[in-house]
Amino acid sequence: SGLHPSPYRGFSAEYAEHHVYHPGESTRHIDWKVFARTDRLYTKRYEEETNLRAYIALDVSASMYYPDTHDKIQFGVFASAALTYLLQKQRDAVGLFLFSNGIQKALAAHSTQIHRKAIFSALSRCLKRAPAQGQSTDLAGALHHIADRVPRRSLVIVLSDFFSSAKQDDLLLALQHLSHAKHEIMLFHIMAQDTELFFDFPDKMYRFEHLEGSESIRVHPRLLRQSYRSYMKEWQRQLSDACMQLGGTEFYPIDVQRPFNEMLQHCLLKRSRMY
Repeated sequence: SGLHPSPYRGFSAEYAEHHVYHPGESTRHIDWKVFARTDRLYTKRYEEETNLRAYIALDVSASMYYPDTHDKIQFGVFASAALTYLLQKQRDAVGLFLFSNGIQKALAAHSTQIHRKAIFSALSRCLKRAPAQGQSTDLAGALHHIADRVPRRSLVIVLSDFFSSAKQDDLLLALQHLSHAKHEIMLFHIMAQDTELFFDFPDKMYRFEHLEGSESIRVHPRLLRQSYRSYMKEWQRQLSDACMQLGGTEFYPIDVQRPFNEMLQHCLLKRSRMY
């Protein structure tokens, strides 16, 4: 459905309730049909029609350009564009934040076709540019900034691999900041799960380089695989548990090795069953 109910009273085709007319009130809201049937004066309180305001926050840091085929940033861009189109088709306003070590670009929420083109243009440039090297992702700072900038209750959609220089507690505090501001939150955890989650590299020596720094290490994957998997599984569990504790926060693990439309459709169907 395109229109969303509002607690505020205003003008629309739907009214919220009747109440007895009191002398001195405006007569323009009197329900004359009820008066004709009951010979008593009632006024209608109309329910204001209001649309959802959504803000899409896309991580454009260097780690999102892994692997070389840029699968992660492509999913983020395509999903952001698809969600923008779907939201605007139901007359909702959409804004955009691009962030890495800080907010790179911010577009206010609007529902016009011209604004949609501006969002698509900003997203398309993310696919064409080279990733900024040597800059760590300030995910917690970006979320705090968004919580301060978004003026009223909105849907905040975060698309990121959640690799950040911030400590886990700092990230959870940033999510709590959004939650306490009454925003509804959707988190898309975008990963190349075969290598980033399960560390499935062929059994030979590799030099692993930091995606957002200059550090590197030469090691055989078999020596790290078990401990790496345990660490990543626990890290993802903490993210998921934090979302459950906050309430109003949805967590969607994304595997970019699977077809884009399959993953996005799965998330949207799961969301529709929740409401």
